[in-house]
Amino acid sequence: MDARNAHPTWYDRPMSERVHLPIVTSDAGPSAPAPAVRRRHPEWIRAQLPTKPAFFELRAMVKELQLHTVCESASCPNIGECWTRRALTIMILGDICTRSCRFCDVTTGRPLPADPDEPRRVAEMLSRLSLEHTVITCVDRDDLADFGAAHWAETITRVKAACPTMTLEILAGDFKGKTELVDVVLDADPDVFAHNLETVPRLSRQVRVQASYPRSYAILEHARKRGAVTKTGLMLGLGETRDEVEEVLRDVAKLGVDIVTLGQYLSPSKQHLAIERYVPPSEFAELEQYARSLGIIEVVAGPLVRSSYHADGQASLVRSLRAQK
Repeated sequence: MDARNAHPTWYDRPMSERVHLPIVTSDAGPSAPAPAVRRRHPEWIRAQLPTKPAFFELRAMVKELQLHTVCESASCPNIGECWTRRALTIMILGDICTRSCRFCDVTTGRPLPADPDEPRRVAEMLSRLSLEHTVITCVDRDDLADFGAAHWAETITRVKAACPTMTLEILAGDFKGKTELVDVVLDADPDVFAHNLETVPRLSRQVRVQASYPRSYAILEHARKRGAVTKTGLMLGLGETRDEVEEVLRDVAKLGVDIVTLGQYLSPSKQHLAIERYVPPSEFAELEQYARSLGIIEVVAGPLVRSSYHADGQASLVRSLRAQK
């Protein structure tokens, strides 16, 4: 493997380099001793240690087919929980991103050329798993003329052919605001088009660096006008105010976005943005209720919620939403 792709996974890293969460062996089991970690995070944040056979079977399949997952590359704290039930988020177009978002643990650098065989392997992986719903995401590929749009379309087409009963959600980048490239992806007919706003407008430049709130909003608006089921997500705890979050939720509701996720930002390392505040579960519950009151159909909110968290249980909802478009 090329050295530029040698990005260690969450479970291959030393404990000092992982996202610092208290680890529990199970819901009922004892916590592993980690006094320094416990002082760093509040009691409501827990990560489940990967221990069950299903986790390791999935890990072996990912390695066998030489695929990447955002679960590993972005050091997601939910990997133990999600992979145990075979819910994973495959990441296409390699594992090196051309952008340098200050919240993200995916490696930044000069990527390898897009692998033309990757769409086939993704389809093979998902056909083996026999899932009802899955999420595919990508690294940003600003080095490619179409920012990866054709590769996206090929992947979607192959996956839908291999898994005709599965609903497919894609979490895409902003394609530098070029809606004609978004159309290339939408023409392949994903069941959900997701693109994350990530934070409030005031902090967008600081958090995402090469992206912008207006551009992301415009991408979601274009997908919505095309009749797609749309989804977006926000991280909290980066210094935003409650009023700013509620304003974004009003923007999203006005736009007609169908699904929203709200989760706590957790800094992957000292080189990333620091956590400004831990948002308590009660506040997430209030924001979820507020978002639903605005007419947003599905809201998933909580400290450990990420873009694809529990998305695997939304197949019926997605089919219903598509039928209404």
